[in-house]
Amino acid sequence: MEKQWIDISQPLSNKIGTWPGDTAFQFDIAFSKEQTGSVNIGRFTTSVHTGTHADAPFHFDNGGPTIDMLDVNIYIGRAKVVDVLGINAIGREELEGFELDGVKRLLLKTAANVCVEQFPSQIPVLKENIGAFLQEKGIFLIGVDRPSVDALDNKDLPAHYALYHHGVHILENLLLQDVESGDYELIALPLRIQGADGSPVRAVLRKITDPL
Repeated sequence: MEKQWIDISQPLSNKIGTWPGDTAFQFDIAFSKEQTGSVNIGRFTTSVHTGTHADAPFHFDNGGPTIDMLDVNIYIGRAKVVDVLGINAIGREELEGFELDGVKRLLLKTAANVCVEQFPSQIPVLKENIGAFLQEKGIFLIGVDRPSVDALDNKDLPAHYALYHHGVHILENLLLQDVESGDYELIALPLRIQGADGSPVRAVLRKITDPL
């Protein structure tokens, strides 16, 4: 039997947790089948950083590329999931013990359980030294199961900048609580929204067992 894809995207609903002060997700039926005579037509409003999403560098750097400028190949290919549960600050020292040779996309499992409908009050963060470490390893995509790679109240965004300056792109709000550590195929394509600072993604994994 063909190996199955695992959905690691947070389901978008009108109850999903949203960054305080940001645009909440809202879906409704704009026109019903009874109104149109043929079809239902839905509409939604949302922040591009609600739920599982990709950050574009323009999100935090006015001179950075927008989401439509980024190569789709960043978000498709082999990825490694590593379990860093219980570690509140993750950087070079915390990742040196993992076998990361040949890894291009790294997904960090930091939470045993994520409540999608509740925005967290505190999250694990990435250290500023993670950018250089990932670049040395040849990793160009980092994914986390939290809404940010920096502390929620940090306006300087040191991890965002460190990753960007070392060629590492960012996925946030992945749903990894039921995913085992190991090697996978990843598809997490952002929408091609011109000029956008990020985009929702439908992220999926499929387990692979052959060595790199």
